[in-house]
Amino acid sequence: MANVQAVLSALDVFSRAPEKAALEQANTWLQDFQHSSDAWATCNVLLLSPEAPPAAKIFAAQTFRTKVTYDLGDMSTPDLLQLRETLLKALETYHAGPRNILVQLCLAISGLALQLPAWEDPIQDMIDAFGRNPATVPALLQFLTVLPEEVTTNTKIPITDDEYKERASKLLTANSTKVTDLLAMYLQAPGATFPVQTQIFNALSSWLAAGEVVAMSLLNSPLIPYSFQALSSEELFDSAVTVVCDLIHETQEVEDNMPVIELIVPQVIALKPKLTEYKDDPEKIRGLARIFAEAGEAYRSLLLHHPETFFPIVEAIGECSAYTDLDIVPITFSFWMRLAQSIGKKPSVSPLFMDAYRALMDVIIRHLHFPADLNSLTGQEAENFRSFRHVMGDTLKDCCYVLGTEQCLMAAYEKITRELSRPNVSWQEIEAPLFAMRSMGAEVDPNDDKAVPKIMDLIPSLPAHPRVRYAALLIVSRYTEWINKHPEYIPYQLQYISAGFEDADQEVNAAAGQALKYLCQDCKRHLVEFLPQLHSFLATMGNKLVQDDKVQVYEAIAYVISAMPMEQAAQSLRTFSLDILGRVHALASKTAPPTKEELINITHDLENLEVMLGVIQSFGEQLPAACQNTHQEAWAVFEPFIAKYGSEYPICERTTRVLRLGLTFFGHATLPILPSVLTRMVTCFEATGFSSYLWMAGKIVGRFGNEEDPVLRAAFKDVYERSSNTLARILQEKSPQMIPDVLEDYLQMLLQMIEYTPDVFFPSPAFAIAFRVAMAALTLVHSDIVFAALDLLRTIFSHDCLAPSAQPPPPKFPIYAASIRPVVDREGQELTGLLLSGLVGDFPEESISMVVTIFRVLGALWPTQLHTWLPAAVQQLPPTVAPDQVKSSFLSDINSSIQSGDVEKIKYAIRNLHRASRKARERRRAGPLDG
Repeated sequence: MANVQAVLSALDVFSRAPEKAALEQANTWLQDFQHSSDAWATCNVLLLSPEAPPAAKIFAAQTFRTKVTYDLGDMSTPDLLQLRETLLKALETYHAGPRNILVQLCLAISGLALQLPAWEDPIQDMIDAFGRNPATVPALLQFLTVLPEEVTTNTKIPITDDEYKERASKLLTANSTKVTDLLAMYLQAPGATFPVQTQIFNALSSWLAAGEVVAMSLLNSPLIPYSFQALSSEELFDSAVTVVCDLIHETQEVEDNMPVIELIVPQVIALKPKLTEYKDDPEKIRGLARIFAEAGEAYRSLLLHHPETFFPIVEAIGECSAYTDLDIVPITFSFWMRLAQSIGKKPSVSPLFMDAYRALMDVIIRHLHFPADLNSLTGQEAENFRSFRHVMGDTLKDCCYVLGTEQCLMAAYEKITRELSRPNVSWQEIEAPLFAMRSMGAEVDPNDDKAVPKIMDLIPSLPAHPRVRYAALLIVSRYTEWINKHPEYIPYQLQYISAGFEDADQEVNAAAGQALKYLCQDCKRHLVEFLPQLHSFLATMGNKLVQDDKVQVYEAIAYVISAMPMEQAAQSLRTFSLDILGRVHALASKTAPPTKEELINITHDLENLEVMLGVIQSFGEQLPAACQNTHQEAWAVFEPFIAKYGSEYPICERTTRVLRLGLTFFGHATLPILPSVLTRMVTCFEATGFSSYLWMAGKIVGRFGNEEDPVLRAAFKDVYERSSNTLARILQEKSPQMIPDVLEDYLQMLLQMIEYTPDVFFPSPAFAIAFRVAMAALTLVHSDIVFAALDLLRTIFSHDCLAPSAQPPPPKFPIYAASIRPVVDREGQELTGLLLSGLVGDFPEESISMVVTIFRVLGALWPTQLHTWLPAAVQQLPPTVAPDQVKSSFLSDINSSIQSGDVEKIKYAIRNLHRASRKARERRRAGPLDG
């Protein structure tokens, strides 16, 4: 067969590691082949041909599974029954493997069984065909393992919910007892090998996980005792752990399953000595930890009501939590969290549980210790350990929930004081309980007067080691709500934070910045009197701080300013802002070219001003006296600065963000300078092509677009037309894919214009350019940009001017319509193609309703043209995502709705096309060689 040789040639490409283009070509060919009707026969030949290479046989099995999932819809029942025989024959051929082929064939048979009601009893037929001969039993067990997984998880199989419920019940629920009896029989059969026993446990796990085996049905089955006995076998241990966990999970409805629980629990408790026996085998401990944690979670209520019987399970979980391998420890965390929640709901609880959580807290603090030699950890290991410490911190919060935060904090405090009393204590012994205090900080009562004062008094006396100081500063960050209620501690904390800025360690500096930020945020009213001190600190220390730390200081200061009376706050903000603006003015006035360092420093200054304005936001429409003319003074500094340095991208970014916050801060007071700002923005965009200038212009239109001032509206028109012409010129030199940021900010500006200044947007010659740019944006794969472009087009097409409801229409509506119609007439053919390409391609899911709206308007107002435009647009859609049958159906549905005048039906045609293309894409996404 020609197809056989073609498949072999395409697969051979993958074995030769050729060029990427050859790989993609072979991949596409194989995907197309899998879609074809010839694939059934060709793959059968490949599977049954002894000469076919292994890769071809695997591909053939994968293709059967894929086609069973997607392509049974057009086959008749006799053909499906014939396909069943083909698959069963192939399974018989490969009953001994290779395993990857065996699994794919079992998945294909499972998928077929779900979709073929005429196959009355697939499981019994499989037992009859493969369950009598010991050589073929492994193939049957593989089928029984994958069947529940395929039936319950393969959502790509195209059947209705009702069909699924009926068929799944017949395949799984009706056969669960038969299957468990069969598994028990095989397990007890003389000569059952370890691989077969492993398969039996895997099959049982699969049926348990699918919820198809009722735990009570196993009460008298040998499967439960055999599962526990298998834990003593090296070969069966892993599969036995999984099946025991699944058994326990299925008994979590305690009242319904007490007889089985009474059978399981003694056997779980009997495993506890194994923790000592296997202490040097992490994989064994991992398995036992899974069993104990599963039992602890499932039987939580029994633990609390009958601790005398069940508490050994808690003790075992505690031992697992204390294990040295930190990959195993978190298996227990979910249990401790859920148990803590249950304990919190009870009026009283056994002291045993209190002791368990005290022991757990000691264990976690021990695990928190950094190793004696930090260099023993690789970079990734160190990062993983730091992340895991935060996970452990959550378990400390569970301890607080049970024991009370005060008791937990005091325990950590006493650990530190005990260590400090010893000579030559390592920093790790101090840092770990400090980290624990920080983790428990979220649980601290702001009114606590026992534990937290001791901690605050302790902090200044801690060793000056960088890791200790870092941890202590982060405690200050976490406890600032408490400090707000106890302001007498503020001077001491400020001294400690200030010393942190002077430390040589950058992480300590960063922690000091964070501590100052949160202290000022939560204690801002108490810190007003310290503002001059903070100003002096910036003057003396500012140049020594790295920018990340400095920006936190400015943010902290802004929080304090926000707590001041308005006039005082305005004056303070002016003081800090003028420091920055003075440096901006100095650089703008400089005649010599600036150094790179000067440019970097000024962007940092602008970032600091941005952060302050971001915190303070606004003093309201009535500006205090200190701010009355500040906006004009600031613009007088900024305009020459932007004119001179606006071609530096970092300066453009920072300056426009400061200006944006300035709009919020000064509000309508800025109206007199806005035309100048807009002119500068568009001039800079013409010179640089930087999108931030358009972003800023869009913000001004969005905020002040309703203003009637003719000078301002003329400035809107000027920005619109000049930016559109500039963008048209850029698009002649660069593809849309090269300037996504420019397209996005331009479209966002246009969305503001169509909303607030339609009298500017529609009649302008720039409208035709704007429409073309929106179309160009549809070719991108950036969801936000496509969404903005569709939003703009949808707003244009649905504007009332095209179908005014009021008569006579508003006087400007005919002008708007006269602008829109010729542009749509000219661009409609291309627009239709772009919309359909995106619909079957990369348009975001939530944008489909906008495509529907646009087509509905086209069908209502441009019916003749749409009828003409569609065939070519549909024809160019790739058959890989829009098969010919789907295209024909779509065209038929659209034409029918146009001819009947019922444009509402267009929605269903669009959605059907989208749904069909999505299915085709999902199928191809898997790849021809994926199992």
